[in-house]
Amino acid sequence: MLWSLLKILVFVAIIGLLAMGAGFLMESSGGVQITVAGTEYTLGPLQSVIALGVLVFAVWLFFKLLTLLIATLKFLNGDETALSRYFDRSREKRGYQALADGLMALASGEGRVAMTKASKAEKLLNKPELTNLLVAQAAEMTGDTKKASETYKKLVTNDATRFVGVRGIMKQKLAEGDDETARKLAEKALVLKPRHEETQDVLLTLQTKAQDWAGARSTLTSKLKAGYLPRDVFKRRDAVLALSEAKVLLDETATVEQQEHAIEANRLSPDLVPAAAMAARAYIEKGKPRAATKILKKAWEVQPHPDLAHAFAEIAPDETPEQRIKRFTALTRIHPENMETRLILAELNIVAEDFPEARRALGDVIEKQGDARACTLMAAIERGEGASDVVVQGWLAKALNAPRGPQWVCDNCHDIQPEWAPVCQNCSSFDTLSWQTPQTPEIASATGVHMLPLIVGTLEDRSESEEVEEPEETVVEPVEEAVIEAKVEPISDEVARQT
Repeated sequence: MLWSLLKILVFVAIIGLLAMGAGFLMESSGGVQITVAGTEYTLGPLQSVIALGVLVFAVWLFFKLLTLLIATLKFLNGDETALSRYFDRSREKRGYQALADGLMALASGEGRVAMTKASKAEKLLNKPELTNLLVAQAAEMTGDTKKASETYKKLVTNDATRFVGVRGIMKQKLAEGDDETARKLAEKALVLKPRHEETQDVLLTLQTKAQDWAGARSTLTSKLKAGYLPRDVFKRRDAVLALSEAKVLLDETATVEQQEHAIEANRLSPDLVPAAAMAARAYIEKGKPRAATKILKKAWEVQPHPDLAHAFAEIAPDETPEQRIKRFTALTRIHPENMETRLILAELNIVAEDFPEARRALGDVIEKQGDARACTLMAAIERGEGASDVVVQGWLAKALNAPRGPQWVCDNCHDIQPEWAPVCQNCSSFDTLSWQTPQTPEIASATGVHMLPLIVGTLEDRSESEEVEEPEETVVEPVEEAVIEAKVEPISDEVARQT
């Protein structure tokens, strides 16, 4: 409304100024004298201005006719498009101007203006490879997904714009949540432009989400060849994908192939804990305990981890507790002051019923760490040394309410995962899980499922022996029951059952 009023006022002002100028010229004296072939012409001030305007128009018309004449001569000499180019020149100029205005409107976030300019440019230029892209993006900005989809399909039919069309439809499918179709479109787009980084990233994310590990490894290799990925990062992520392949094969009971993939994953990234544990078990299956020991020691040097200790225990499942303590020296002497090392030593000594040594192994772990696992071990030590039920149940109560300690945590969303996986279950990020203590520690649940099953085995065995010696009914406190209900395989479970 205000803009229309302003335009009217400006128009009236211009007319007023022109009228004032004409009146001034009519009242002015003098003029212009022109002599042509002995004849003198005198023009007044107003007539001089009008003559000047006519002269400018005549010169413009002369050059227009001259270019038309040149185009006609070219046409007569065999240039069949000379005349059409002459008449289309002005049309193209207006079309390109409309296209430029549409791009500016698109960059400014004015979707409707961009759509209007795109339609105008489409009519004037007749170049769909230029205008269709503007139409599609303007339609998306205005929320007209149907128009955008139709336009992207038109772009697919043109060789020059096929990649743009496929990529546009792919993004629409992603927005709709149709990951399967989006993945197929991303694969087609990457065939058209193998070095397109964004398409590589999208395809890699969709492939890992769909557990297409072989395809993801191929895409990862493409990123390396294109120079978008450092070699050390590539080796780590390729190892993660190889490990994922091995885990899938394990689920399908393809033992030989699973072993080879697990060993390959460990070779690609020796510090990857799940890969080291799985490769060690593959060598154990092949009857190569030395190779398994070598792998686990190398991984333990990088990061002591309970999964590595579990795999190390599986190398000799039938050994006595004393033999196991001696054999575990190969691991425990690497990082003797590490919390995990001290907890493992305490657990092994508890199974061997050397409770003073177990207490020495724990040392100040309770003061420094004080998580559920350490508190549970202390409960076992107190019971083994003959402490009262009140003391034992006190440590078990602390274990039930203590933080769980280090866990698999996503570096991207900080979500806590129950076990390692190549893709975060919460945010779908690839290779973001790391073994660390959560920033907001998770408190142990009342079920005690995560607690050391070693204590379970010890408590169960001792409960059975007590029942044999004393036939009367034994009352078990609720806290102790919670721990006894935990049924997870321990590091020393086989030994615990033997003892």
